[in-house]
Amino acid sequence: MKNFSLLSLLLLGIVLGCALRIPGSYGGRKPFHLHDVADGGDAARRASQHLLLEGLATDTQEQAPRARDFYERSLQVDPGNPYAYLVLGRHYVEQGEGTRALGFLEKARALFRGESAVHPDIEAHLAGLRGAALSASGDTAQAASLLLHAQRAAPEQWSDGQLSADELR
Repeated sequence: MKNFSLLSLLLLGIVLGCALRIPGSYGGRKPFHLHDVADGGDAARRASQHLLLEGLATDTQEQAPRARDFYERSLQVDPGNPYAYLVLGRHYVEQGEGTRALGFLEKARALFRGESAVHPDIEAHLAGLRGAALSASGDTAQAASLLLHAQRAAPEQWSDGQLSADELR
């Protein structure tokens, strides 16, 4: 009986160890960051991506208008860049402009799907940002579901319920 209890305890430990996410493990993959794709695509896409990175580097409450300028220039350089719409959506969520953010997030989603370039974290970011935007707009029921999905899909970036500029950069 003692061996059975010890074996049961050992099996329980193995099962729980496999079920828990270890911080930093991220399910065997590296979390998405914009700098990972900044050098891909044509010259316009690369220039647009670098403008986004510059904006994310300056995106603080005090520098929000300057960061937004970088994001808008990014769209002027490459109007079809889904990352620019994602970043602008994140920016407007941070500024408390949920309704405005939703339009950018929907455009990002459509462009990502059109390019068939959706990293699992991108889906998580779109869901989480949409949830945060809906929450800011007063739709808390749907927001909670989307934020939970983001936390489960990309825990290292969404564990606190938001996506910071540094986490995206």
